[in-house]
Amino acid sequence: MTSILALGGVTFGLVARVKGERSSILPADRIRPPGTLRETEFLDACVRCGLCVQACPYDTPHLAELSPLLPTGTPYFTARDTPCHMCETIPCAAACPTGALQLSTINAAAMGLAELSTPERCHSYTGAAYCNSCRSLPAQGQAIRMQPGRTARGQRLQAGGQR
Repeated sequence: MTSILALGGVTFGLVARVKGERSSILPADRIRPPGTLRETEFLDACVRCGLCVQACPYDTPHLAELSPLLPTGTPYFTARDTPCHMCETIPCAAACPTGALQLSTINAAAMGLAELSTPERCHSYTGAAYCNSCRSLPAQGQAIRMQPGRTARGQRLQAGGQR
């Protein structure tokens, strides 16, 4: 009887911690899967089952291990290591039993903004050329948009990349 009470107390403590858990802002290199609710709502809804991780055909998301960076057991991925392939069928969201991941179309995914880590190496940014190679990512021509305007070095690009 004592062991049952002890197990019940531990279980209650873990559930209470998960339900009340709040994360600070995610580290810049960690991204939640497509369709994730706002972080506080996501943390309340996610039961850390790992079904979204299992459903991904590319092994992109991982479950956070015990660390101060992310709440333990929550899914994330690091785009530099294994990017999201933006699957048309969104298997990770379809596998979520609680609605922590909700997405009807992959085009509605909003997983963050990309930032140039080394802008001096981007030909379009520096004005050296219009290379367009970053647009060959998943959701071609939709995830990254080039627009006419001044580059960091002040050269003016026209539509289509001509100067």
